[in-house]
Amino acid sequence: MTAFAYIAAAIAEIAGCFGFWAWLRLGRSVLWLAPAIASLCLFAALLSLAPVEQAGRAFAAYGGVYIVASLAWLWLVEGARPDRWDLAGGAICLVGAAVILWGPRSG
Repeated sequence: MTAFAYIAAAIAEIAGCFGFWAWLRLGRSVLWLAPAIASLCLFAALLSLAPVEQAGRAFAAYGGVYIVASLAWLWLVEGARPDRWDLAGGAICLVGAAVILWGPRSG
């Protein structure tokens, strides 16, 4: 469930932020804001499904997933292929997210 929640949250957040980007930076219609806001609300709801007790830990672990999803967006939506440094950085972030999420906790 964690992986699904984080991946779906990343897609929703990136899509929502892109709606604002398209309106502000690409000169698209203000109507782009309605689905952008809905997508950001969905993002927040999905992120709350993370099975950890502290919101900060859920947000920190999610950060690694968000970075990798952003690189996928860069490639699939914007048509710019990530380079080896993007991929290495994304892998490092995923390892960090895994440590935060599944590292052993005392008490």
